[in-house]
Amino acid sequence: MVRIRNRAFRVLKRTHNFQHLIQYKQAQAMVILHLFDCSSEPTIKEPVVVKTRQARAPTHNIEMQTLLKGRRVGYWLSEKKIKKMNFLVFVDMCRKRGIEMVQLDLSRPLEEQGPLDVIIHKLADLILADQNDTQGLLLVQSVQDYIDTHPETVVLDPLPAIRTLLDRCKSYQLIRRLEDCMKDERICSPPFMVLRSECGTDTLKHIQKHGITFPFICKTPNSNSHEMAIIFSEEDLKDVKPPCVIQNFINHDAVLYKVYVVGEAYYVVERPSIRNFPFGPAERKPIFFHSHDVSKPECASDLNSRDNVEGVSRVPIDDVIREISRCLRRALDVSLFGIDIIISNQTGQHAVIDINAFPGYEGVPEFFDDLLSHLTSVLQERAFGKTSVVGGQPTAAALADCGKPCMLLGNESNTWIVEGDGVKRGGNQGLGCDSEVSANFQQHCVSDIPTKASSH
Repeated sequence: MVRIRNRAFRVLKRTHNFQHLIQYKQAQAMVILHLFDCSSEPTIKEPVVVKTRQARAPTHNIEMQTLLKGRRVGYWLSEKKIKKMNFLVFVDMCRKRGIEMVQLDLSRPLEEQGPLDVIIHKLADLILADQNDTQGLLLVQSVQDYIDTHPETVVLDPLPAIRTLLDRCKSYQLIRRLEDCMKDERICSPPFMVLRSECGTDTLKHIQKHGITFPFICKTPNSNSHEMAIIFSEEDLKDVKPPCVIQNFINHDAVLYKVYVVGEAYYVVERPSIRNFPFGPAERKPIFFHSHDVSKPECASDLNSRDNVEGVSRVPIDDVIREISRCLRRALDVSLFGIDIIISNQTGQHAVIDINAFPGYEGVPEFFDDLLSHLTSVLQERAFGKTSVVGGQPTAAALADCGKPCMLLGNESNTWIVEGDGVKRGGNQGLGCDSEVSANFQQHCVSDIPTKASSH
């Protein structure tokens, strides 16, 4: 098996579009049929191999150009995000397809800037700010008011779902529930809990009750913050700064897999991560770090050293990544998000350790192409009055299509958006959020350690 290393990989999901492709480009039919087997499941392929951009639905034929012409898409990203992503390139791509792109000014009523068929946004920073900032609250509320008044407008992505993803406790609860639904022993969710006050004499007992062992990792409740710490012993609990989410640390051979989702397409990019540590308490000081200092492609430090890694690290399993991304997309009704996945070097189980709304898509050279393809599909569905799983409440059929025993039907679909503080109160009011250990992780804890993964 070829090891993935510091490259972007993607899966083209829409194999059903090949019929239209062959009709449109007869001259390329033999090449495409050689590259892809339409009767098989899609697999992860390098972009350099998948050169035929027509593998997606054509967006440049006359019928599609007529459909797109005059469609109005509003977008809001911070100026910093626009520059970093070079987002104006995407804006220009859309305009060349006949789509009218409107940069939204949140200081003005959105009614004056409409009508809008679609809104693309990165409002995460404002959503976080609105908790303590009156102006931020008003800006976000103005967007929500417009959405409520115009249910026909598709939003990429819905604000309630973004709020869930921005709260680590809520997103971890969601991951746990999805794991229970998927019934796949190749997936585990590490035990976690929230500390809301300084550690006391009974804190260790509560931590152990939640199935958390040393070493464990501390993260801020806000998923947009990247300050973290690793705690190795009871003595170090005094260094834990609440409020924070604590989560079992899983040795994963210093490799993190970032899954970038764009509608039905996704990419897997390998990044450096935290090195292995011995299981159990250790006499060493806590490690405080910023995750960007560990997981950026160019990062090299003692914390992400692979010197103590034996053999060949495990690589992600394609159908596991596909199921995780698909079920998250449909459960939350989101289409632009990232998933951080690590693979246990003991069991090979895939653990989702973070979900991010509208990430930077670093290392994904075809992001704008796929975003345009997804936007085109959304506009097409809207034009023909189809109920989409993007930008509105997902249909029962779409949720059931996760293909797992646990299906959400009717109004139950709303339960995937985790509202409120999601905290289970016990004797210690400073603790909460999750009181059970995942069955798969229990298996992870008690199972024998298998031999190291082979290189083939």
